[in-house]
Amino acid sequence: MQRGPRIVLAAMAGAALGVASPQMALACACGCSIFDVGTQTLLPSERGGTLFLEYDALTQNQNWHGNSRAPATANDDKRIHSDFFLAGAQYMFDENWGAMIELPYTRRSLRTTESGAAETFEHESIGDVRVMGMYSGFSPDMSLGAIFGVKLPTGDHNFAHFDTDVQIGSGSTDLLLGGYKTGALSSDGNWSYFAQVLWQHEIATQDHYRPGSELNGAAGIAYADLKVGDVGIAPVFQFVFSHRGRDGAAAGDPDNTGYDRLLASPGVALVMQQWKFYADVELPLWQQVNGNQLVSPLAVKLILSRSL
Repeated sequence: MQRGPRIVLAAMAGAALGVASPQMALACACGCSIFDVGTQTLLPSERGGTLFLEYDALTQNQNWHGNSRAPATANDDKRIHSDFFLAGAQYMFDENWGAMIELPYTRRSLRTTESGAAETFEHESIGDVRVMGMYSGFSPDMSLGAIFGVKLPTGDHNFAHFDTDVQIGSGSTDLLLGGYKTGALSSDGNWSYFAQVLWQHEIATQDHYRPGSELNGAAGIAYADLKVGDVGIAPVFQFVFSHRGRDGAAAGDPDNTGYDRLLASPGVALVMQQWKFYADVELPLWQQVNGNQLVSPLAVKLILSRSL
């Protein structure tokens, strides 16, 4: 079966920073990884803790080949819908060191004609947990940081009706390395910029399946001088890039996995005292896929966080 790119989400710098998620690299070659970057409003700027909840959603219903849409008849799979739920916590012990954990849960449905008749299969499970550390001591204002950690094989990767690249878990233990940079664009600090990057690569696998390595990055700007009553409003705009290599080993499908994508992502953050709410939509500007893969016309991300 030919499925599709993990879209980019539920976090690269963000993930390790309370940006969650996926964003997330909840295992699914069918389009989740872009959730792993973007959400500058949640990057750490002071010591202390943050709790967050995240929801991401995407529906992959367009068959692509190369850099253009392809006939649906070229792919047995017709639709993959994924709902990603994630709970996380991060804590900055001081201005230099911090840690974060992400606990994901995924609900997924697949519509396919692989057997010759249209069938729909649904499955939900805990996803792959991520544990990360961060170092933000490169500059006094914590504007430059590094991320390091692991993705654990806690998600279900043996559901009978899903191929390896559509399973909720990948079955692999992955190394996570990344970083972030933030800064002011105006003297009053109202305009700011941010950039994030996260690299993910398997270091241990199971069941003869090796997921492709991933590189996700985001860069954008934000404006923070809007207010309605006690609620601060910060519009955000960013570009997100994602590269995923081909799957390997005997159970992989290298001919129909792996992709490159560039997305535009407008969003907004609402801030009231210790609470933050962030929402964005991610829209593909360009994508190149190997073989035939289902892609999504958009992805949605919602994050609610509270500083402790």
